[in-house]
Amino acid sequence: MTYHELWHRLAHVYDEEEAKAIARMVYEVRYGLSWSDLCIGKDTQLSADDQAELEEITERLEHHEPVQYVLGQTDFCGYTFLVNEHVLIPRPETAELCQWIITSVISQQSPLNILDIGTGSGNISITLSANIPNAHVSAWDISLEALEVARENAQRNHVHVSFEQVDILNAQRPSLNAQRYDLIVSNPPYIADKERNAMEPNVLDYEPHTALFVPDDNPLRFYRAIAEYGQMALRPGGWLYFEINPLYANELRELLSMMSCHDIETKYDQFGKPRFIRAQR
Repeated sequence: MTYHELWHRLAHVYDEEEAKAIARMVYEVRYGLSWSDLCIGKDTQLSADDQAELEEITERLEHHEPVQYVLGQTDFCGYTFLVNEHVLIPRPETAELCQWIITSVISQQSPLNILDIGTGSGNISITLSANIPNAHVSAWDISLEALEVARENAQRNHVHVSFEQVDILNAQRPSLNAQRYDLIVSNPPYIADKERNAMEPNVLDYEPHTALFVPDDNPLRFYRAIAEYGQMALRPGGWLYFEINPLYANELRELLSMMSCHDIETKYDQFGKPRFIRAQR
C-alpha cells in the first residue's frame, strides 16, 4: 500500500487534509519515512511484513481509532509520549496551559513545589518538570494504568516526577500546617454528559470516559474538590491553574471567588475560547 492509497482509504473516514496528515504520520512514525522519502517513492519499498502491518493499521484507522493509539505515541511540547486506551491523548490546548505556567514562573529563583492532579499520560507534569529547573513536581491520578504510562513517559523523557495514586474526590485534606505546594494544576474531566452526542467517534469510542465526562448536574465537581484541597495544601499566595470547559467559565470564576481566591484570570486558547483559568490563594 502506498501513501496515496492509504490516505484515499482514510478519506472515507476523515476529511482529505486530515487523512493526508494521518497517513504521513503513519509512514514517519512506524516506518521512518519522511515526506521527502514519500515524494521519491520509498513507500513502495516496504517489506511484505510491513505491508501486512500497514493493512492492520489502516483497518484500525478506518474504524475511527485515533492514530495516536494505533501508533502508541504522540508528540507534545517537543516531547514524545506513550499513549494507550488508559490515558487521554494530549491536546494542543493543554500545551498552551503548560506554556502559560512556564512563562509565569520561570524567572522565580526559589524552589517550587508543583502538583498536577489527574495527570493521565503525565504530559503536564513531565513538561513542567523538564522546563522549570527549580521545580519539584508531584502528580496524582486515580488510575493505576494511567500512572504506569506516566511513569514510563517520565523515564523516557529523562525527568523526575513523584507519581501517586490519589482520588481527588476523596483525598485526605491536609492541615493548615501542612501547606506545601506553590502551584496546583489540573486538566480534569469537564465534558458534560449532555455534550456526548456532539463528539466525534474517535474520541467517544476510544478515549477513557472517566477522564472526559462529568454529570450534567455537577459539571464543576472536580474543580470544587481541587480548589477545596488547594485552600489547605497551597501556601499563601500559591496558584491554581485549570484547563476548563468554556461553557462553565463564568460559573468557575464565581466558584473560585466564593472560595476567597483572588487575581482570577481567564485565558483564551488559540481558537478564541475561554480555555484556562488561574487563581491565587
